[in-house]
Amino acid sequence: MQTPIPATYMRGGTSKGVFFKLSDLPAVCQVAGTPRDNFLMRVIGSPDPYGKQIDGLGNGSSSTSKVVILSPSDKPNHDVNYLFGQVAIDKPMIDWSGNCGNLTAAVGAFAIAQGLVANVPTDGICTVRIWQANIGKTIIAHVPMANGEVVETGDFELDGVTFPAAEVVIEFLDPADGEGAMFPTGNVVDTLQSPDFGTLSATLINAGIPTIFVKAQDLGLTGTELQDDVNSDGELLAKLERLRAIGAVKMGLIDDVSEAATRQHTPKIAWVAAPADYTASSGKTVLATDIDVLVRAMSMGKLHHAMMGTASVAIATAAAVEGTLVNTAAGGSKRDKVCFGHPSGTLTVGATAELKDGKWTATKAVMSRSARRIMQGVVFVPSDCF
Repeated sequence: MQTPIPATYMRGGTSKGVFFKLSDLPAVCQVAGTPRDNFLMRVIGSPDPYGKQIDGLGNGSSSTSKVVILSPSDKPNHDVNYLFGQVAIDKPMIDWSGNCGNLTAAVGAFAIAQGLVANVPTDGICTVRIWQANIGKTIIAHVPMANGEVVETGDFELDGVTFPAAEVVIEFLDPADGEGAMFPTGNVVDTLQSPDFGTLSATLINAGIPTIFVKAQDLGLTGTELQDDVNSDGELLAKLERLRAIGAVKMGLIDDVSEAATRQHTPKIAWVAAPADYTASSGKTVLATDIDVLVRAMSMGKLHHAMMGTASVAIATAAAVEGTLVNTAAGGSKRDKVCFGHPSGTLTVGATAELKDGKWTATKAVMSRSARRIMQGVVFVPSDCF
């Protein structure tokens, strides 16, 4: 027999995921452990050796193989606890090590609809205070309201999303990742050594999500690549994964490169280059004069079709610190926001960083996204899977 569980399928930014209220999950799945992971993997349709997730709600990409669990917050001055799981497509694994910045845009709307937010205004902006449980950070979502309902449609356009929607402003407070210093090695630029690439420069940063930035030219790339250019090149993908593992050890996230296989969601690896004209995946022309820097980022072993929200925070924070590879590629000047080009178009993100007692700290990062409910009801899961 199958078990029906209340669920909502939502788009947040350039990602999609299945949202649950913790109290709606089967009792054995309300705590961390194998039953919960097995249940959520079955919902998404993983592991799937065919890579399509046909027997679940996943769509065969890292951007859509995601789950979210919300509950009333036990933290003072917070409305809701937000737990995010990145579900591997072809492996029996959920990575709980990081946040999803894109789906954060949908957390506020879901929390309001589920009655998890008190004193919701009838009209105007509802400020939802989110505790990001994966990394232990505060995020503020500013959700538009009208006639007591969340406004989901509008004219805000987001490259990587086909249709316009209502703008949701997201503030990431103290966005340095919860696993250590903003620059875990103490340097804004380090060197990484790989048999594949030799010795190359890298900026290793914990902001939004642990991220390794390298120069596109050091990889033999340009920074204007689209998904097919990278995802069809098995040799390049393997080299990038080895480089990610080497960087993860350098950041102190893992002790040995072999552990990277069990930690696919973090850290991210991205490459940067100075602005150049290119054609986005939609056919839109992006001019060098429209952007500050080119960035391409990997997610779960594939080039992301746009840009992860948490990686966007890392990009903006790194751009705010003079001397990082991102800042240098963007022209090297002091800045509090950056417009970067990604495979689907462009995105502007603001961030502030300051030097305190010889260490860099990020105070806040801000970006605009959008979110929309796609379907709400129950998801059916075979009862013997958890």
